[in-house]
Amino acid sequence: MLHPTSFDTQEFNRLIRARRSIQPVQFVPGQVIPDGVIEQLLENANWAPTHKRTEPWRFVVFSGAGLQKLADFQATLYRERAGEKFQQGKYEKLAANPLRCSHVIAIGMKRHAEVPEVEEIEAVACAVQNLHLSATAYGLGGYWGSGGITYLEEAKPFLGLGPDDRLLGFFSLGYVQQQPGKNIRKPLAEKVAWVRE
Repeated sequence: MLHPTSFDTQEFNRLIRARRSIQPVQFVPGQVIPDGVIEQLLENANWAPTHKRTEPWRFVVFSGAGLQKLADFQATLYRERAGEKFQQGKYEKLAANPLRCSHVIAIGMKRHAEVPEVEEIEAVACAVQNLHLSATAYGLGGYWGSGGITYLEEAKPFLGLGPDDRLLGFFSLGYVQQQPGKNIRKPLAEKVAWVRE
């Protein structure tokens, strides 16, 4: 176990509080993150906690021409499935947003029957938090979105997921045009109860 003074706890606290959801419209157009950095972010994601060591997270990384492939797929699938709820603005956003990014990472969950599904989802969420904190440490913008085609069964095969697996969204990455301002949280005392006796 690491001794508390063996790393910079103040920097760690600052990093956690600096994390923000930064959407693709805020990314620098055309500026590409080196693949080696993306691999490091994913390596950190891979160290998330996992019950019974199932490591349920699965990632598909889209970059270069792959971003257009993702954009075409999700816009087309949305158009085919939306029916009367079709919105032209949503369709255009699905077609455009991947192209604003350096990389987009599809977030999948591989189902393991011996573990309750909610615990697998929680493990993937921990992996994404590691990914997002790592992006923040590198000065990158990141955004975990779960709209669009995320919960459509037809999206799974495109991403190598089986019927029992889940697609939990897409993580967009890019360099940030303008660093975000300060974030706020409601007081911790409103959310914590101590039982000491």
